[in-house]
Amino acid sequence: MTEANQHPLDATLVPSKNASGDSAPVAAASGNRRSTVLPRVEWNGDRPSVVPLQRERFEELQPLGQGGMGEVLLLQDHDIQRTVALKRLTEATDLDRVLRFVEEIRTVGQLDHPNIVPVHDVGIDERGRYYFLMKHLQGETLESIISRLRQGDRAAHAQYPFQARVQLFLGVLHALSYAHRKGFIHRDLKPANIMVGPFGEVTVMDWGLARRFRQPGAEASSGQSPTSHDASQALRESASLLTQAGAVMGTPLYMSPEQARGEHEKLDPRSDVYSLCVVFHELLFLRHYLEGRESMADILGGVQTVLPGAEAITEHPAQPRVPAELGWFVLQGLAKDPAKRYGSVDAMVEELQRIMSGRIQVHCQRTLMKHGLNTMLRYVDQHPKAVIIGSTAVMSLFLAALVQSVLKLFG
Repeated sequence: MTEANQHPLDATLVPSKNASGDSAPVAAASGNRRSTVLPRVEWNGDRPSVVPLQRERFEELQPLGQGGMGEVLLLQDHDIQRTVALKRLTEATDLDRVLRFVEEIRTVGQLDHPNIVPVHDVGIDERGRYYFLMKHLQGETLESIISRLRQGDRAAHAQYPFQARVQLFLGVLHALSYAHRKGFIHRDLKPANIMVGPFGEVTVMDWGLARRFRQPGAEASSGQSPTSHDASQALRESASLLTQAGAVMGTPLYMSPEQARGEHEKLDPRSDVYSLCVVFHELLFLRHYLEGRESMADILGGVQTVLPGAEAITEHPAQPRVPAELGWFVLQGLAKDPAKRYGSVDAMVEELQRIMSGRIQVHCQRTLMKHGLNTMLRYVDQHPKAVIIGSTAVMSLFLAALVQSVLKLFG
């Protein structure tokens, strides 16, 4: 994200009907500046007094960045006395962008989860620009963390060994598992859209491309009219030039093959599964599996054909070798055929938790050895008495044989 736009639009265009019934853009009603409502409390000796205080509630502090649809600013809330983030539409306010912005607000508003940034409020500013207020996230993006790891930053490697990276990724999975259960797919998962807080808290951001998907058994009943949300989404999709059949929508480097082919109506949670595994692969191996491809044609072609099998055995000079079981975990999620990937994000969570508990599936010699060692360690934990008796017996036999050998040598 770059510096915020300093020349905002004077009015936001929204569709309306003129006298003949045709659609025509008109300026949205401008909202008034919001004032504080809480008074200031002053103390005169031991007695408090309430002093009415009216000032502009939100003060712009600095730009936080700018995306494809809107700019993000850091504000000071003088009522609650905290900082918040404000996202508002930029100058480009065609119908498609307005509808997408509205849909993003309503999508995030329905996703109440610790790993998803919450929306506080929504409104229109004095220039007629739609905006919404959300929690100000502190920390750094996963993109920044990967960059520091790739550069060999010792502090980053000390803070994010492989086990810590798995825990970060589990936070992302929990957010997407919740969103999928609510019927939404993200469609733009990438390291830049994942924030890691100072205490390790993980937040998935930028739901501007999210959309509902048809869940199994959720066929609409005949004769029922669509909900306002469904109608809004249908209007947004039909108005967008980017969502025409065969068009590419999202970030190509992190797309699933079906998303890269523009098969938007076929997308389901398994498309997010692919993108998640692209992100996790980059977090583990510190290389993107399409590294070296620069043109759009090469990238989209690579999404369809390239598997990161060769990179999975290549060590990055800045870190030790990636655990084999994590490499195999990623490869399954990067299957080009959706049917061969994990069926859901919940299945990914379960498999990662099995791996972290030492229940490793056998895929190669390294995983075979780890499987055997972890099986042995679990047996020790579950049958300590038997292990102590057995090891004592073995040690006794060994000492007896050693003594007998010594007696024969010097007898």
